Amino acid sequence: MAITFKRRMADSLGTPATIIGKDIEIDGKLKGHGHFLILGTVIGDSVLDGPVTIAESARWEGTLCAADIIIDGEIVGDVVASGKIEIRPSARVFGTVTGASVAIAEGAIVEGEMKTSTDIDIHHFVEKRTKRKPAQRNKSAEK
Repeated sequence: MAITFKRRMADSLGTPATIIGKDIEIDGKLKGHGHFLILGTVIGDSVLDGPVTIAESARWEGTLCAADIIIDGEIVGDVVASGKIEIRPSARVFGTVTGASVAIAEGAIVEGEMKTSTDIDIHHFVEKRTKRKPAQRNKSAEK
């Protein structure tokens, strides 16, 4: 089996996720294993054994501990990953961020301390991927 290297963490998240929907609010402690996709609101602390994605529409209040973490939304509390943390342009983080490696996109807001648990420096990047727009209908072809 060949090993493939992905440019970003999201490229390698192939397993189905446990989804917390956009209109859902959970108040309490989360524990679990597997990939978690947060679209709604979580108020509480976590110990999650797997990758976690905080979508642009999501809000997390409390300590978030997981294997790998992708942040697109808002977190008020500390973020701790045993692996990688990727903070995307729309992210807003208010707390300490700690991971084996941390990448932060231009435009992201982090108010708090950022540190790595290894000797790898924090990586800053400019997001070059764009969100796909719905296909435009060709009006001239319809005439």
